[in-house]
Amino acid sequence: MIMRIILSFFLFSVFFGCQGQNKQVKESKVSILILGTVQDAGSPQIACKKECCEALFSKPNPHRKVVSLGIVDHENNKTFLLEATPDMPSQFKLLKEYANSKTETPEGIFLTHAHIGHYTGLMYLGREALGSKNVPVYVMPLMETFLTNNGPWNQLLKLGNISLQKIKHEKEVKLTENLSVIPFLVPHRDEFSETVGYKIIGPHKSALFIPDIDKWSKWSTNIIEEIKKVDYAFLDATFFDGVEINNRDISEIPHPFVVESMELFKNLSTIEKAKIHFIHFNHTNPLLNVNSEQGKLVLSKGFNISQFGQQIGL
Repeated sequence: MIMRIILSFFLFSVFFGCQGQNKQVKESKVSILILGTVQDAGSPQIACKKECCEALFSKPNPHRKVVSLGIVDHENNKTFLLEATPDMPSQFKLLKEYANSKTETPEGIFLTHAHIGHYTGLMYLGREALGSKNVPVYVMPLMETFLTNNGPWNQLLKLGNISLQKIKHEKEVKLTENLSVIPFLVPHRDEFSETVGYKIIGPHKSALFIPDIDKWSKWSTNIIEEIKKVDYAFLDATFFDGVEINNRDISEIPHPFVVESMELFKNLSTIEKAKIHFIHFNHTNPLLNVNSEQGKLVLSKGFNISQFGQQIGL
């Protein structure tokens, strides 16, 4: 009973703190709920001895969850999840409560690729945990092959815990009359599967979700033109700049630095810049604190920093 009261208070404080914005979202048929903003390994990150993690081991921040978006079709009472993260159990519950749903699991889970923060949450659907029944998991061809041919993931298929739904590059997936999702390939470290971003299309607005990509210059698509086509763009911001990874080979983790993205987008209009919401922050990224010097710089230039619990109407 006490835990339920604590959870209810937490949900209230997270989701109903900005009444003006939330009133507008509530009136939308479809909305996005940001369920996580952190890079795959979380925050604090294992064995981290840096100042960014030191206090978090003894006093965890409940907002530091691995990157994930919830999508809700309020009119049809359906929920969907983008990414199956290590934080998926709490993200399931948060999405259920936000949508006022009667079911514990969403109507579908969309995966972007086979890196640890983006698919390993599927383990919680297995016999050791939920023992779910045929939860639809939307996957690209190589991701389907990876899950089918490797344990423990293929056990989820054998036991009927999940049901793989095949999707293709730039082929629209119509989920309801109000909601569609379009996957598209992006360049990334594809050791086990391809990597995709998603375009989420609601009745009135649309959003890009690209949590992981190599440098923008490696993509055959013009990101600036893609931003112009949507109302919101959640873009990879793993590292603020190269200072964070001075002990790593950047060729192994070639994400676009936030400073590089801001330079690329500097000539966009104020309206176009406001569409951009940086997301997927490494544990070292100062943007995890919006009040940091770097956070204030990003906001001063007209961009946004994604926040856990943020709601956006489509």
